[in-house]
Amino acid sequence: MRRRDKAGGKAAKTQRRKTLTRRNAPKAGRGRRSLSTGKETNVARLTREHDEALEQQAATVEVLKVISRSTFDLTKVLNSLVEAAGRLCEADMAQILRPSGKDGSYYTAASYRLTPDFKEYARTRTLTPGRGTLVGRVLVERKSVQISDVLADPEYTSGEAARLGGWRTILGVPLLREGIPIGLLVLHRATVRPFTDKQIELIETFAAQAVIAIENARLLNELRQRTDELSESLQQQTATADVLKVISRSTFDLQTVLQTLVESAARLCDADKAIISREKNGVFYRAEAYGFSREFMDQVRDTLIKAERGSGIGRALLEGRVIHIPDVKADPDYTFMEHQKLGAFRTLLAVPMLREGVPKGIVTLTRSEVRPFTDKQIELATTFADQAAIAIENVRLFDEVQARTRELSESLEQQTATSEVLKIISSSPGQLAPVFEAILANAVRLCVAKFGTLWMAEKDDHIRSVASHAEPPELAELRRREPVVKFNPSSGFGRVLKTKHVVHVIDMSQDPAYLAGNPRAVTLVDLGGARTVMFAPMLKDNEVIGVLTIYRQEVRPFTEKQIDLVRNFAAQAVIAIENTRLLHDLNKLNQQLEQRVTDQVSEIERMGRLRRFLPPQVADLIVASGAEKQLESHRREITALFCDLRGFTGFSETSDPEDVIALLREYHAAIGGIINKYGGTLERYAGDGVMVVFNDPIPVDNPALQAVLMAIEMRAAIGALIERWRKLGHDIGFGIGIAHGFATLGTIGFEGRFDYAAIGTVSNVASRLCDEAKPGQILISPRVLMAVEKDIAVEPVGDFALKGIRRPLSAYNVLATKVAN
Repeated sequence: MRRRDKAGGKAAKTQRRKTLTRRNAPKAGRGRRSLSTGKETNVARLTREHDEALEQQAATVEVLKVISRSTFDLTKVLNSLVEAAGRLCEADMAQILRPSGKDGSYYTAASYRLTPDFKEYARTRTLTPGRGTLVGRVLVERKSVQISDVLADPEYTSGEAARLGGWRTILGVPLLREGIPIGLLVLHRATVRPFTDKQIELIETFAAQAVIAIENARLLNELRQRTDELSESLQQQTATADVLKVISRSTFDLQTVLQTLVESAARLCDADKAIISREKNGVFYRAEAYGFSREFMDQVRDTLIKAERGSGIGRALLEGRVIHIPDVKADPDYTFMEHQKLGAFRTLLAVPMLREGVPKGIVTLTRSEVRPFTDKQIELATTFADQAAIAIENVRLFDEVQARTRELSESLEQQTATSEVLKIISSSPGQLAPVFEAILANAVRLCVAKFGTLWMAEKDDHIRSVASHAEPPELAELRRREPVVKFNPSSGFGRVLKTKHVVHVIDMSQDPAYLAGNPRAVTLVDLGGARTVMFAPMLKDNEVIGVLTIYRQEVRPFTEKQIDLVRNFAAQAVIAIENTRLLHDLNKLNQQLEQRVTDQVSEIERMGRLRRFLPPQVADLIVASGAEKQLESHRREITALFCDLRGFTGFSETSDPEDVIALLREYHAAIGGIINKYGGTLERYAGDGVMVVFNDPIPVDNPALQAVLMAIEMRAAIGALIERWRKLGHDIGFGIGIAHGFATLGTIGFEGRFDYAAIGTVSNVASRLCDEAKPGQILISPRVLMAVEKDIAVEPVGDFALKGIRRPLSAYNVLATKVAN
């Protein structure tokens, strides 16, 4: 068979098959020892040559595999080549040089164990044809060149390179394509030890493979250049198809699919960064990302994503459509500026992943500069979002099917083997003896054993025999006399208790415990005739509570299937023991359950009482913390707000009761939601009069400001209602009074009906200011003004002589927040 020269394409010489000639064939009469020695020498040589050939062949095959698999990574191929060449030819160092395209010089494209000093030297070195260097000599002669000793070669002038590289013998093989050098494969040895002809031939083979790899890479680059001429639309269609392939192939790996999607979306839409946010259990979180720093991901990963206009993701969730923000810094609604600064983005595109019109996630693309996405890019991003939604839905459905399949398979496998024992367990509640007997009988029968025993672990290295099946009479009598025994750590029981795994003794007569004269092992073998034995642990919470043992009276190992079956029977024994314990505990649990029901009823009653005058979240907090002592009588500085409707008395006197009730419902609904929003405590409400306090029972940083802000929102909400009421002919207004001071607070009332009350001058002042307020006014006291004057615009309305207050009190009408102005 003729071999083609991979470098030049010419037919290489037929490799000569080395034949073995038997020199000085043994003659009759020579000693048997001489003949044997000669055969062993030939065999050793043939074996060595065979091993070398196999190793070289394997290396060649491996390199060819790397070439075929790494078409896009020439560096990887060349590194594999140079490493294999250096290793198989016993070189201390090796490298592949390729032309740099500048001044005809060459650079190191791949290397094997080159010294750091030489690598640094080689970066600035220029290699050109000439006799002074190995590379130059190979380029001149265009064939393999070996310098046996660079120090003894009169033409070699690269002594500095040899000193830094640490070599004496060097071999250079050209990488020829159509007779033109496109690189070199160079091998170095640190000592004077020339390469053999066989090694040179092997290196030339590797050089030919390197030419193939380089040529493949060149052809691939040309193909890429031609491919780049295709239209952008074709690229996008191909990328979409690739993503769909990933979706179809990676059914088990959603993370891979989403990572591919986010990277492809960023690349094809010319985005710097991208991130996919997903929904899980009703909460959205950031899943896969591309281009964002670890610091950014650490900050945003645990940040709650809400449906709001302050962020691109939140806005897409809120509106359920594509959100395109050309410049987040110029967007008045965008408030996530800390994230924007850390993520370094300006243009943002958020595309919802919709399933049946409901967002299940968001694909977000960003650019570091202000450069809006085109309509085509937005359309492409929408396609990726649809693909992500498909992938998520596929995984969800697949997980459901897989979970159901696993459940059915496990149920079917266990049902046949355990049905009989489970029947006995269910029909013998609290009775272990029949269960143990059934387990042993089935284990012995199905595993083709002779007899079996079941032991329970006790304290101080003791075990107790609790059941047996078909046991030899001698052993049965002995266990009746001595049901509790102390085991030796080297025995089967000792090993089970130590390892917590099945112990399978093939021949008890050869077991170390028997050979050491352990009394129990000797009795088991000599009296019971036991040979092959299996000890299966009964595990509860990873602790051995007993051992199930079955015996054969001949040496015949148990199969893996039989071991698994006995392990399952041991688990059933644990179930039976646990069922008995649970049965004994049932009465106690019933008593505890009754008490818990009583406690829960009390808890519900407490929650109901609290929700009467506290916002739901405050009531939940107090009950959860068990801090209801806060509701006991105490003194605290609070802000009190009192509001009512102007003209309500006249309206109620002239209107039907149904109209009065309807108006009050609208009124209470409007202010009730606002009170909960601002965390106010509803002190009381009677008809149109409502009193709310702040800073109790839950502390507030600035209760006066909280009350004023709530009053402003109330005035706006009730103002809209008043306009509608006036159209119906009802002349009604709305006024608010706010005061700040100390009061005594706590629950008042009787069993079954409690209210939360604030008693003190501050409540009276708030009520009197409300009385003085004209329709639309919010009158506040001087102490309230001091707490809010930086944030709230007011106007003085004069002094008022309030009932129950000794001195006139200055009052101020709230106009608006200064921020709003």
